[in-house]
Amino acid sequence: MRDRLDGLWRDEDFAGWYPRDGRPGLSPAQLATVCVLQFLLGLSDRQAAEAVRCRIDFKYALAMELDDPGFHHSVLADFRERIAQDDRADRLLDLALARLKEAGLVRERTTQRTDSTHVLAAARDLTRLELVTEAVRAALEEVARTAGHLLVGLVDEEWGRRYGRPVRLGKNPTRPKTRILAAGDDACRLLERLHLPGPQAKALRQIVVQNYYRDAAGRLHWRTADDGGLPPSSTAIVSPYDTTARYVRHGHIIRWKGFAAHVTETCASDSANVITDVTTTSAATNDAQTLPGIHTRLARRGLLPAEHLVDGGYTSLVHLERAQREHQITVSGPLPGNPTRQHRKNEGFDRDDFHIDFDRRQVTCPQGQVSAGWHGPYPTSSPTAAPLIVARFTKSQCRPCPVRTRCTTTADSARTVGFPSRELRDLQLRVRAEQQTPDWKTRYAVRSGVEGTINEFAHGHGMRHCRYRGQPQAHLQHVLTAIAVNIERLSGLSPTEEPPITTATDRLPDLPGPAQHPSVEVLANAGQLNSTAFKIPDRVKLRIGT
Repeated sequence: MRDRLDGLWRDEDFAGWYPRDGRPGLSPAQLATVCVLQFLLGLSDRQAAEAVRCRIDFKYALAMELDDPGFHHSVLADFRERIAQDDRADRLLDLALARLKEAGLVRERTTQRTDSTHVLAAARDLTRLELVTEAVRAALEEVARTAGHLLVGLVDEEWGRRYGRPVRLGKNPTRPKTRILAAGDDACRLLERLHLPGPQAKALRQIVVQNYYRDAAGRLHWRTADDGGLPPSSTAIVSPYDTTARYVRHGHIIRWKGFAAHVTETCASDSANVITDVTTTSAATNDAQTLPGIHTRLARRGLLPAEHLVDGGYTSLVHLERAQREHQITVSGPLPGNPTRQHRKNEGFDRDDFHIDFDRRQVTCPQGQVSAGWHGPYPTSSPTAAPLIVARFTKSQCRPCPVRTRCTTTADSARTVGFPSRELRDLQLRVRAEQQTPDWKTRYAVRSGVEGTINEFAHGHGMRHCRYRGQPQAHLQHVLTAIAVNIERLSGLSPTEEPPITTATDRLPDLPGPAQHPSVEVLANAGQLNSTAFKIPDRVKLRIGT
């Protein structure tokens, strides 16, 4: 990173992130590099600050003087808060990829692949009763810090026993109905009397609404799926400390509370794989909804692929057509299957058995009957599905049909057939036919390599566990991890110019003593200070007189 790229960032790149007045801050380029090295090596803030002060390899990567004392570890937390605002995390990745592109380490119009994984939020798993109780406790703690005098006359000894420590009730608490009503009444009293403006109070309001309702007489009731109606998981808060985390369940096994991370990388055979995009979304977001955003960011970086390999969760007719039309990208991945009941059970006539005539706006069934109506296209409930045209047959056509049971199961109903527009229908047939060819299967087999990248992120850098609370902070963690993975991968490449070979004894007589630079002296005594293991910058050579 130091020798070949001269660093990933310059201070001028961050000029818009700081005010024009005030005292000068530390070098943002150096702080960003420290954050990346921190995630590369799995260091805490204190360990990273200590490494900047003591380690000569950190000083070399940061172009710092050997006697530079570094900075306090709290500076890193402040800098991360600054980067997490707006889209600065993506901008940080933009700048790093621009440097890699200038150095010829990544290029446009190659093959890229994308996959996703689950990310656990930095919060405990809480039952609904624990969630309400902990939300009341968090709001009380917030008021006690900012305006404790407001709690006089409201909080008594009983409140202290209920909310004085983090709640641990379990799935089968004693007297659950009494606890539910007591927590709800306390939450309503707290919100009605104090009119709290803080983030914990806002979370408490939404948690109360999603778990309680009042009847016509004004009595408080616990919501269930039958009477009060529970909110969908895409909007329900699962932790008062991280209101952006969501609960999701995939099948009967995979379930988690948090986010989803989508990683895109190059997979050209003649160069190292480079992470070109990382996206952090809500756990309830469909994978296919992230594809247009990925292409938009890759276009901004000048790193659009020629072919984009994805799994079936990302593919839809709408996005395949949009990627080809707007960015000239061929999205390769299994298309969703035919959703009709006949196709799922492999019995009867499914949609593909009907002949569609777009010019005459007619559909002909396998028995030769022509549809009596052509309506639409109608939008679908799924945001990734294409609008459907609906062709209807009449009851008089379907009732006397000898094979009616293979087409529709209800005696008094007639068959309806839904299908996309002509352009999307032709694309669907062409893609499905192409996916049966050996050439497509050979190209698509390269996609499986992204599973190793997800494993590298998850087990090598802990991406599945959030270090910080909130989706912006989680996204920043993933961006810094992606840049760290790029550095780790590219560090294995051979340099363009090999440094001259010298021995440690050639440098030892000219080195200063341990009182001036003890770190250099320790390395020299250990026999590690030579040009093959470490290349001293020219301005450092002039300073120490070698």
